[in-house]
Amino acid sequence: MNRRLALLVLPLLLAVAGCTADKAGDEPAPRPAAAERPSPFRDCATLTTSPTAAASGSGTASPGTPGSGTAAPAAGVRALPELTLSCFTGGAPVALRDVAGPAVINVWASWCGPCRKELPAFQRLSERAKGQLQVVGVNTRDSRSGAQSIGEDFGVRFPILVDQGDALQRKLERNAFPLTLFVDADGRIRHVDATGALDDAQLAKLVRQHLGLTVPA
Repeated sequence: MNRRLALLVLPLLLAVAGCTADKAGDEPAPRPAAAERPSPFRDCATLTTSPTAAASGSGTASPGTPGSGTAAPAAGVRALPELTLSCFTGGAPVALRDVAGPAVINVWASWCGPCRKELPAFQRLSERAKGQLQVVGVNTRDSRSGAQSIGEDFGVRFPILVDQGDALQRKLERNAFPLTLFVDADGRIRHVDATGALDDAQLAKLVRQHLGLTVPA
């Protein structure tokens, strides 16, 4: 009797094991490591070319190009720090003072909630203001995998510089996250914003107020 029962149960056990194996085989493959995936961000090759020249393909323009839209220097305006940062996509390091303005430079990290909230607005600004200004990210205190995942998940495509040593914030004597610099065509910081996550309307207002440029919100 026991032998007959075993013969009846054995096929059922084999069938269940086969279904379990098939289900496991249907699971999606694990996501490749960040180092194995292509970077979602643009390279930094155009950062030293003025936005107008980059849009027209005419090459690098000198600082103070007419039509920058900036007003007379205001009290407290300062130049970008003397600092060289690596590019997320590799290639030659970029001297921050060589970044051609007008520019909006956003300091962020993937673990920073307000940073994640505002990054899509900066991506939209980079698209709407193409030819007028450039948007640059500075990723700091972060892992490469964390930064890359944010770029992939949030559709961030503008160039990203890497500052793991907090050098930029230390030179600016600011420790806030996120931190956004509004830089005119002469490489001068016209405004530093540390009020929290910025949206499309706030970015458009700050660009108009500090860089003299009108960008659709």
